[in-house]
Parts: sequence; C-alpha cells; structure tokens
Amino acid sequence: MDTRRIGAVDVSALGLGCMNLSHAYGTPPSDEAAAALLLRTLDHGITHFDTAALYGFGKNETLLGKVLKPHRQRIFLASKCGMTGVDGKRVIDGRPETLKRTCEESLQRLQTEVIDLYYLHRWDRQVPIEDSIGALAELVEEGKVRMIGLSEVSAATLRKAHAVHPIAALQSEYSLWTRNPEIATLETCRALGTAFVAFSPLARAFLTCRLRDPDIELEAKDIRRQMPRFEPANYEKNLALLPEYRRIADEAGCTPAQLALAWLLAKGDHILPIFGTRQPEHLDENAGGAPVRLDGGIVARLDALINQRSVAGPRYNAATQKEIDTETF
Repeated sequence: MDTRRIGAVDVSALGLGCMNLSHAYGTPPSDEAAAALLLRTLDHGITHFDTAALYGFGKNETLLGKVLKPHRQRIFLASKCGMTGVDGKRVIDGRPETLKRTCEESLQRLQTEVIDLYYLHRWDRQVPIEDSIGALAELVEEGKVRMIGLSEVSAATLRKAHAVHPIAALQSEYSLWTRNPEIATLETCRALGTAFVAFSPLARAFLTCRLRDPDIELEAKDIRRQMPRFEPANYEKNLALLPEYRRIADEAGCTPAQLALAWLLAKGDHILPIFGTRQPEHLDENAGGAPVRLDGGIVARLDALINQRSVAGPRYNAATQKEIDTETF
C-alpha cells in the first residue's frame, strides 16, 4: 500500500473508518465479524484506523482496543473527542475539562498510552476554538496525544486553531458528490501542511453503484434515512448519474468503488481517504483502489459528471447542518 503523510508520520494512503462497525448504519456486525474485518484490513497493508468516543458510545474504541492492541506498533490510531454519548444522547461539549476527561476514557478503552491523532470531533460554538485546542495541546505536552486534528470545520476556524497549535489533519466529508472542501479547506490545508482526511469517500455507498433503493434497502435506524440525498425523489435523480459513471470505471479498468477512491487520491497528495465497510469482499475491493491511476482526462470527466450542481439534495438536513462549521455552496 502506498503511503501519505500526516504530520511527520507515513501512513497508508487509504484508511479504515470504523464507525459503521458499531454505529449509525443499522444493526452492527458481531464482535467476531468486526474483529476479523479489522485484522483483514491490516493484511492489506492499511495501517490508518479511525474511531471516536461517539461511535457506539465507546463500543467502537473498546473493539479496536481489544483487537488491535497486539498490533499497536504497526498502526496509526486516530480517535475523536468533543462529541460523545451522555445518558444515551449525543452531546457536543468542547470545554477543556471535558476533553481531558474523555481522553482518559478513550485511552482506557483503546488500551494504549497514547493516541496518534486526536480530533476535536465538532467545534462547540459555546467554547472558543482556541480554548479547546489549548486543552488538546496540553494533552500533547503530557504525552497522551501525538497530534491534533479537527473535524468538519471551515478554513477560518482551521487557521485560528493552527495559530494555537499545529493541526496535523482536518477531517471532512469529501467525494465526487460532496465537493464543499474545494471551496477553501483543501487549499488551506495544503498551505498549512495539514493533511486532509476524507470521510465517506464512496458517498455512503452511492458511488459503489450497489444501493438502488434506499427506501427499501436501508434499515430503519440507518443514518442515511435522515439525509436529503437519499430521499426517494432526490435519489432517483442521482441514480441517473451512475450509467456514465460506470462507463468511466470500465474505461479506467476498475470498479466504481475503486474509481471513487482513485479520484480522491488524484486530487492532491495531501488527501487521505478513509472508507467504511462491514463486508470482507468490499474491503478487498476498496483496498484495490489505491494502485489505480487516473489520467487528467478521466479526472476532468468525473469532475464534470458528479458535482455540487448535478447532485440532487443537500448533504445534511437543517438540524445537522447547524452543528458543523464547513463552508457550503
């Protein structure tokens, strides 16, 4: 597996986003199936594992700690704070004392002495970003965190945070159908030397060309049911983009999922996609996206086909959009 840089560390160009092993996409897999998938990920040379205190309200970190502890020296371990489960509800809390307490809890669940990359999962607008980053900087000084990251923030917020302590990575959704990072954060990351970690690179399965009818195929508690792009009228329009997308994948000699990952890797050498999956066969397929090389002509055709103008529906509903700080078109 090719590598890319986060801070001064080389990590696999593709990473595994572990959320759906415990959270948000309906019934999670068994612990045994999830453990097997994590170990199979290592077999592909993927070393970047991304989790959060929120995922499964701690269950995801516990899973990774149990399975990956014997391989700790081989992996790059990222987790997140500032958005956790409290009394069964999701709570955004960026107060310094909360971030320090939840870091201790995460370290215990992950069975490690240090977290390689620790993100502020959401900016708590009730707390100045400088205060939250200051607390994370103290965790770096204490040796509990190696690097600091931010998730779903704007270029302006990134610059404010970076002035307090170097921000090693910014994580936001980025794919052919979510192009918001192209407004400002991609270039700001490049200017600051900050890696850009792209989550949902497969557009939450849309770009795999396998999800045909979300209204029938998705479980009742699947997070995508709350997303406007997956509503029947919008999704029907979006499906019309896929026949040409498939043709381009065939031309490139790869699967649709591999094409989506290869497009991201081609957009900048500071971009590191993290995909999520529960299926071993999908893991194998996605790992095969790393060596796919796209010429400029194919990248341009993809850019023109699927973008913020051609996709029907906003990324999030209004309530969720209020919780994030990313730029919008």
